[in-house]
Amino acid sequence: MGRIPAATRDTVPSDQTAEFDELLAGAGSVPLVGPGSIFWHVPKAQKLVTALNQYLRNDSSLSNKVLELTMLVTARENDCMYVWNAHAAAARAAGVPDAVVDALRDRKELPALAPDEAAVINYVQEFYRTHRVSRGAYQLAIEVLGKQGLIELSLVMGNYAMIAVAVNSFDSELPANRTEPVLPV
Repeated sequence: MGRIPAATRDTVPSDQTAEFDELLAGAGSVPLVGPGSIFWHVPKAQKLVTALNQYLRNDSSLSNKVLELTMLVTARENDCMYVWNAHAAAARAAGVPDAVVDALRDRKELPALAPDEAAVINYVQEFYRTHRVSRGAYQLAIEVLGKQGLIELSLVMGNYAMIAVAVNSFDSELPANRTEPVLPV
């Protein structure tokens, strides 16, 4: 178990029990691992986090490949085992080559990259490593993804960084059904 037990109706803020009940009705049970096991303690925030995540995953202009690659690079740059293990197989299924996933995981030299892969990896890594994006990385990303796509990519980075902060800080366990090797940190 992570650092806090699962949320219950009795442990959430008293002015957020209606939101807790709404979440529970939709999900059926309280998550025991991962970001939900943390965010459910503040149900109003959980609803907002879910809304942003749903937009990014279902309504953004980004392909599944770009979304999953962005999540992976964000997970790797934040040493977040939970997000990595939640998305590595999905990234492979979305078309991110095994060699790219494995090189990112092991922090090895990357193989030759497709233009979308290069744009995403350069932009995301550069931001997390320098807290800025150079003109060159920005230009490549905007050319490949367009304005809307690059804004959405930045939102994915922020969303998954928030998740990484929560699961790393609260020491969330990995899901039992993981299929990927543990992220070396």
